[in-house]
Amino acid sequence: MKSAYEQSLRYQVEKWLAPGNTPVHVTQFSRTRADRRRFVRVETLQGAASKALFFFRHDDGHWCVYPPAPRQRNMRCELLAA
Repeated sequence: MKSAYEQSLRYQVEKWLAPGNTPVHVTQFSRTRADRRRFVRVETLQGAASKALFFFRHDDGHWCVYPPAPRQRNMRCELLAA
């Protein structure tokens, strides 16, 4: 099981974009249109090249580079007593 720190946005950014002391910048943060989940776009410059990644917040609170699975609507059918 991952620690709370390993689930944090800071940890994920350092893991994917800034393994050293490379400065990173949040260039966009918002919510997805479809299901209003949070996402953040983070960018770093390394020489003349820039790298950017999107991070998505999952229902359990951790951040990942892949979006969470879409929420499925639950439909409950109850049998009516005749």
